[in-house]
Amino acid sequence: MNQPKLPLRACVLALALAAAACGPEQAQHTPTAQVAAGDAGFADAFRTKLLDAKPGDVIEVPPGRYSFDRSLTLRVDGVTIRGAGPDKSVLSFKGQKAGAEGLLVNASNFVIENIAIEDSKGDGLKVNEGEHITIRNVRVEWTGGPSTKNGGYGLYPVKTRNVLIENSVAIGASDAGIYVGQSRDVIVRNSRAEFNVAGIEIENTVNADVHDNIATNNTGGILVFNMPALSQQGGAIRVYKNQVFKNNTANFGAKGTPVASVPAGSGVVINSNDDVEIFDNDIRDNATTNIIVSSVYSTGYKDDKASKDFDPYPERINIYGNRLKGGGESPDGLDLKALKTALYGLSGHFPDVLWDGYANKDRKEGPQICIRDVSGVVNADGPGGYKNPSQDTKSYACELPKLPAIDLKRG
Repeated sequence: MNQPKLPLRACVLALALAAAACGPEQAQHTPTAQVAAGDAGFADAFRTKLLDAKPGDVIEVPPGRYSFDRSLTLRVDGVTIRGAGPDKSVLSFKGQKAGAEGLLVNASNFVIENIAIEDSKGDGLKVNEGEHITIRNVRVEWTGGPSTKNGGYGLYPVKTRNVLIENSVAIGASDAGIYVGQSRDVIVRNSRAEFNVAGIEIENTVNADVHDNIATNNTGGILVFNMPALSQQGGAIRVYKNQVFKNNTANFGAKGTPVASVPAGSGVVINSNDDVEIFDNDIRDNATTNIIVSSVYSTGYKDDKASKDFDPYPERINIYGNRLKGGGESPDGLDLKALKTALYGLSGHFPDVLWDGYANKDRKEGPQICIRDVSGVVNADGPGGYKNPSQDTKSYACELPKLPAIDLKRG
């Protein structure tokens, strides 16, 4: 076990005197091109079509920007909402006065495609308790750039089953751009998340494949989380063939929310989740570190209503075959800055993987965190207050069975 080069307290003092340039970036956000206003009467007609919809209806949104001052709601199964393209058909909620979302859907067999939702007061698109959900070629954006005043979630299926999100874009969410929570059987693919706090987040969800996406300029790129107060525990998540780079935007999440604890400069973050496979990704230039494995104990998030079945420890984590480069040179937060300096000096950087060190001491198999093809791993010794970090990689030389691909059985 390697000991720090300097006492951590001395490192904190040294960092306090260092240049302010070591902090998180606020990358430049360029709003999506403007779309001309559409027929002024369409907004009322569209709202009426949603209220009067019947199973099998296809509700078309022609090119143009349509303004709404309150939420839209759909509660009928089997409806498709189809625009002319996310750069042509725009539902704008700028100046929204009522409602917690842009569009709220409580229905199954729902399809939304080729459309944009902008500047909602709360979440952009929320789909609650539905099955067989398709979100295709949809853009959700807060056009003013990163702000705590933006809505929390962009694309937000929760308590859903059989979910496909593809070819979509989420920009500017103050929590997560593309978020799937408390759901089962999920694919997120060929999408882009940028300038959100969390780019793509899979939370308390069972059976998910996240692949061929781009996550950049977020605070954290791709998050796989289990939170303590939710009834369903997640697991069996594969994250592969993604590009996760330069997620160094300063955290603008609301204080007290779980996502507010994510360090700026985080590439892929696994928190209190089991059976997670991270492979064949390009992960680079994330300033805290490229991959974080952690427990809710190290987030600072407090919740006294944890489910009796909640397991706070990450276990059976399989990380291999990724292409990693750069990153780790300017971690976010005094504790991590001090740890990096103590181990690697002021001009050094963390290796590819940082584990907070929280593990269930009563588990005979140990945490089974298996890591290959990386520049190194730091066990930060979170339980010990970062006093005895370790760079020994022997314990990570293990093998785990591969997780099966997700089949949504859609032919």
